[in-house]
Amino acid sequence: MKSHRTDLFPFVLIIVLIFIAFVIFWSVMDMVLLGASIAVVLLPLHHRISKYTRPRVSAAIVTLAVLVALAIAVLTTLFILTSNASTLRELFGSIGVWLNNPATNPMDFGIPVTKVTLSAMLAEGTALFVDYQKTLISNLYLILFKMLVLFVSLFSLLRWGEELKMKLTCHVPEVLTGYIRKLSEVTVDTLYAIYIVQIAIAILTFFIAIPVFYLLGYGNIIFYSFLAAFCELIPILGSSVAFILIGTYAFARGDTQGVFILFFLGYLIVSCVPEIYVRPVLVARRVKIHPLIMFIGIISGILTMGLAGFVLGPVIIVLIITSYRMYVQERKERGEPASFFQQE
Repeated sequence: MKSHRTDLFPFVLIIVLIFIAFVIFWSVMDMVLLGASIAVVLLPLHHRISKYTRPRVSAAIVTLAVLVALAIAVLTTLFILTSNASTLRELFGSIGVWLNNPATNPMDFGIPVTKVTLSAMLAEGTALFVDYQKTLISNLYLILFKMLVLFVSLFSLLRWGEELKMKLTCHVPEVLTGYIRKLSEVTVDTLYAIYIVQIAIAILTFFIAIPVFYLLGYGNIIFYSFLAAFCELIPILGSSVAFILIGTYAFARGDTQGVFILFFLGYLIVSCVPEIYVRPVLVARRVKIHPLIMFIGIISGILTMGLAGFVLGPVIIVLIITSYRMYVQERKERGEPASFFQQE
């Protein structure tokens, strides 16, 4: 018994130290987790390139490729926002005029949000979509630091991740080795599903939003569809932000028909259906977990941990359920009842 506890000590110590690191460095931990998850997804590509060059060079190539892809995406987004700056100013300006009107009271229209709350949301939206240049400049040092953490984490885990895993698992008691291996497999599957589904839903949102904005009749169909897809691609936003924003603009213009189109066709169908049904089903299908449970994991993770929760929420849910299934299977193989409440 004493020997078994001694074997467990290094493993428990590592877990405690990791937990302490999470607490101390939580402000940048979202970038570390994002870098780690991207590294896991891109590890097969790293292995393929490593056949032709040194691992360090391969890790650098993959990291540089991600940096270039991110830079292209950011520059493209900024170009599109700049090209449609007048449309954005008209949209936010009309909403601002409507809110600043003393006669405006959202509660009179059945909107369960105060004018102060809507004004704060409008200010945040203006900073993000209209005054994005000022926002970027004012937060430049923080953004650059977080990007540095992201890419250092990505490179480090591509280069030394497997070595680190081997060193850590050598301290794991033999009885837990099977659990660790299985949990690692489902974690990789979950991360693949999260990223692939995220990109797929953003692309889907762009195309199915086009008919909605065509029916709306405001013009700028491609831009509005891009705005919905862009918001969908960012987990802490979601395409619902775009439809609520444009819906508020329609409301400020007194366009009742436009409000109905954006709510029923845009918000409920284009935004909610992929989030509530398509995403959980596609992710859950890969890891064999009920879509409702996966939906709870995704939403709970985002609400409690922000961007980090987008990855951690589903992964934690998958690990808990997989661990329970392994526990049940192990007890069945030993011929023991699988209930937690079984009296011994």
